[in-house]
Amino acid sequence: MKQTPSSSLTHLALDRRSAVLGTIGLIAAMHAGAATKSTAAKKQPAATPGVWPRASQVPGGVARLSLGPSARRPQAFAGDIPLLVVGDAIEWTALVGIPLATEPGEASVIVRAEGKPERLIAYTVAPKQYREQRLTVAPRTVDLSPEDEARYVKERDHLTGVMATLTDMRPDSALQMRVPVPGRRSSSFGLRRVFNGQSRNPHSGMDIAAGTGTPVLAPLPGKVIDTGDYFFNGGTVWLDHGGGLLTMYCHLSRIDVKVGDVMKTGEQLAAVGATGRVTGPHLHWSVMLNRAMVDPALFIAA
Repeated sequence: MKQTPSSSLTHLALDRRSAVLGTIGLIAAMHAGAATKSTAAKKQPAATPGVWPRASQVPGGVARLSLGPSARRPQAFAGDIPLLVVGDAIEWTALVGIPLATEPGEASVIVRAEGKPERLIAYTVAPKQYREQRLTVAPRTVDLSPEDEARYVKERDHLTGVMATLTDMRPDSALQMRVPVPGRRSSSFGLRRVFNGQSRNPHSGMDIAAGTGTPVLAPLPGKVIDTGDYFFNGGTVWLDHGGGLLTMYCHLSRIDVKVGDVMKTGEQLAAVGATGRVTGPHLHWSVMLNRAMVDPALFIAA
């Protein structure tokens, strides 16, 4: 999950054999299954200034689909996965996280509103070319020992459950996030790395260069749903912001929260480190929406 060797080695992790974050491919298939005959697919919409997250109907992006007015909040689904619906009785909007593995083309969501028949809303996923980086590394950094492999599989199974978290708690309508740490973005979302000629899954988060001990702050109000020390990710914290919107923070040198803690925007949850499969300190920050890793840059001002 990381840039340079630091991010490269970590990124191996979540990529490896549909690793911890590698369930993305499975979720993409579910999304694709939702794309059936429906109304004509819409053109790629322009992002609306001051609206968060910004719309970007590409793999790894977010679709903002108007559901129209309704006295009560309608339900929306990508396949059988519930979507985050925000707004009010005047206009509701479904926010759809588009998995990185999604093929460009038509897709659709299912909408159920009280007193109205079930309907499909179609949208178009446009292609996007992310950058690729080729690296040659020592084989031992790519191939796991049997002991490490067993640990990884156990952790992957646990984190798959964490990523499926869905609560009735609803985030604020204003979903602009504050960047959890100051610093240079050392690796961007979607970067695909090729190690020793072997292609890995795209980078599923944003890496921010920062020194060990730099405070990591909550970008939005949320509840701590998981903490731990994982083989690839090192010290890790997951926050649930409600409605299937989750964030993850990796390679932490210190964790200052416990499962069940409720955080306010700007409260400290941990400190930057270099734990897990990395070679230098930085923060890996991921944003997950309806079980799809999406670009954190869509939720921040710059």
